[in-house]
Amino acid sequence: MAGWRRWITASAVDAFVGGGNRHSAERTERTGKNGVHTWFLGAATMRLNQNTLLLGKKVVLVPYTSEHVPRYHEWMKSEELQRLTASEPLSLEQEYAMQRSWREDADKCTFIVLDAEKWQAQPGTTEESCMVGDVNLFLTDLEDPTLGEIEVMIAEPSFRGKGLGTEAVLMMLSYGVTRLDLTKFEAKIGQGNEPSIRMFQKLHFEQVAVSSVFQEVTLRLTISESEHEWLLEQTSHVEEKPYRDGSAEPC
Repeated sequence: MAGWRRWITASAVDAFVGGGNRHSAERTERTGKNGVHTWFLGAATMRLNQNTLLLGKKVVLVPYTSEHVPRYHEWMKSEELQRLTASEPLSLEQEYAMQRSWREDADKCTFIVLDAEKWQAQPGTTEESCMVGDVNLFLTDLEDPTLGEIEVMIAEPSFRGKGLGTEAVLMMLSYGVTRLDLTKFEAKIGQGNEPSIRMFQKLHFEQVAVSSVFQEVTLRLTISESEHEWLLEQTSHVEEKPYRDGSAEPC
């Protein structure tokens, strides 16, 4: 999720799908020194989710707050996650700074992914204890604010391969269409990650480009009228609720 990390999708375990890398040369070029975004500062709609909770069947999506940083920081100490995300570990202070960036930058929209079963079964538990990953959208084309790049990470190994990433992506796509006025989505996936490529293809994404430099493929989904109807059907169960910062207690 961190601003300029290019997530490299994990292999069969379905750990990562799409987008960013903290130290990607491409992302640094887009964002400037230290990955600070300067584009789309007028696109305040990308921050609409700061008071929004999305409740699905398998996952709950909540805004990324400072409460979530310690768990996220622990995830990123994993050499496996560092390798799969082409990332280097940050200090806890740097991770807090990254969280503030994602909450404040107008060209990003991110949710922390919670396990819905635990969240609903144990009212009052902390969100940190329910965290399993994150899902993000960010604008990458200065001339096309209707295009969003999507990425998702299921960081907890025991929750991979169970459809949580798929539902999180569907919920984020729907949110992007209905709340952020996006009509096109891209996902960048490692060339060897056939399971994740197939997952996106099942979600109607089509391959449009291959990068030999980054060893990744780009898949795209354009939201036509029929795709819009299909997406709304897939997410008809999702409830949008006011977010109560710091509490995982069901609203």
